[in-house]
Amino acid sequence: MSFDWTSVLVSISIFLMTVYAICLILVFLYALSQLSLLMNYIRQKNKKKEDAVFDFNNPEEVPFVTIQLPVYNELYVIERLLDFVSEIEYPKEKLEIQVLDDSTDESVEITSKKIACLCANGHNIIHVRRASREGFKAGALKEGLKTAKGEFIAIFDADFTPKKDWLLQTIPYFKSDKIGVVQTRWGHINRNYSLLTKVQAFALDMHFTLEQVGRNYGGHFMNFNGTAGVWRKTCIEDAGNWEGDTLTEDLDLSYRAQLKGWKFKYLEDVETPAELPVVMSAIRSQQFRWNKGGAENFQKMIGKVFRTPNVALKTRLHAIMHLLNSTMFLSVLTLAVLSIPMLYIKNEWGHFSWFFNITSLFIVSTVIFFVCYWFTYKRIHGGGFANFIEFSKSFVTFYAVAMGFSVHNSKAVLEGHRGKRSEFVRTPKFNLSKFKDNFKTNKYLQKNISKNTLIEAFMMLYFLFGMTSAFFVGNEGDFGLFPFHFLLFIGFGFVTYSSIRSRI
Repeated sequence: MSFDWTSVLVSISIFLMTVYAICLILVFLYALSQLSLLMNYIRQKNKKKEDAVFDFNNPEEVPFVTIQLPVYNELYVIERLLDFVSEIEYPKEKLEIQVLDDSTDESVEITSKKIACLCANGHNIIHVRRASREGFKAGALKEGLKTAKGEFIAIFDADFTPKKDWLLQTIPYFKSDKIGVVQTRWGHINRNYSLLTKVQAFALDMHFTLEQVGRNYGGHFMNFNGTAGVWRKTCIEDAGNWEGDTLTEDLDLSYRAQLKGWKFKYLEDVETPAELPVVMSAIRSQQFRWNKGGAENFQKMIGKVFRTPNVALKTRLHAIMHLLNSTMFLSVLTLAVLSIPMLYIKNEWGHFSWFFNITSLFIVSTVIFFVCYWFTYKRIHGGGFANFIEFSKSFVTFYAVAMGFSVHNSKAVLEGHRGKRSEFVRTPKFNLSKFKDNFKTNKYLQKNISKNTLIEAFMMLYFLFGMTSAFFVGNEGDFGLFPFHFLLFIGFGFVTYSSIRSRI
């Protein structure tokens, strides 16, 4: 009896089509969650703000604040950070600054000398050193909390440059004793430095406008972003304090606090400038930590979200999408890889045409993302036809580069879901205003090319094959997926090129 290869191929095709459809549905559901946040964002803009705030004209209403600066080998930016933080306007008798310094290089001495100079000028700055980096950033914050005198704890990472009136714009919103966190929007001092920084700023602006505002206004779980925000000390303690068992300790503590009933306040109009990474290896480190940490927190928190009573169903659903945010890269990568087999299946098995007619409707997911990002872009850069054209170019560029990162980020996500532990790898800082373009001499940069670069180079060639296939499948070719494959080719090509170029 001869082997029925046709049945085997049909079975494989059905299996691949099923996986493809599941990934399309997941991306569509995520797009719908973004659309829901957009509706919240629009409603919030039309709402008159009526928040109870402290009256700082009354000295009795001015609380004691501790500013925590968790740093680790920040040779290039530590002096700039201390300069900006020391200039923050607040009654000196009600402010202390903790430099939580886990450094192991010569930056320790630089930090110590800078602190001594500032203390001589009347600033209350404490240099906190630990014997080990146990718990990494979370461990440093927890250690500092033991001796922090402040009722409220402001946190800044080393690459941030807060404005002088920052505390005066944030602390007043703690008037309500239900508020546990006040978070501000990140700004980007080097937004236009390169294509890499423009793409990062484009993506982060979406999170810090539409997503944070939409979640906060809708009463859904949002997150403290690790920096440029303030915690109520009792909120940290009530939620169980900082824990270092995930790479995104900020997201972890945020969920535990909100599950305890604490409220968060997001201030879209208060911008806190920071410097974006400018080389691929630094971006990889940051992206890996964020995406793996997101997956780790899904595993850690999603059960608690559903076991906690009195959490609205809509909020639970948004929590799923929020905690699975990074996992969307895995869906996108799967869709991308399967899109070429789909091209051949579509043209070899005509009886499956109904499937491809239905899946083509999922282009609406991209339309939703386009609309959401346009509202974000408009908020920061303004509307008008010229800005719309500029936005459209930025969106296409972002879309391509984001897909180019899908291999790297999917690996991080898989490690997070599997529970594989890894060290907290800091993102190298540069201080381009002082060191200009000499970033290649930065001692903290990784010297080796990422192993993922070889896979990304292969993926570039794979989608070049997909583009070529469009001319030969079927009787007259099929160019339906050509734009998608072209963007993937460009995205993986750019990521590969940037990774290699940064080492030359």
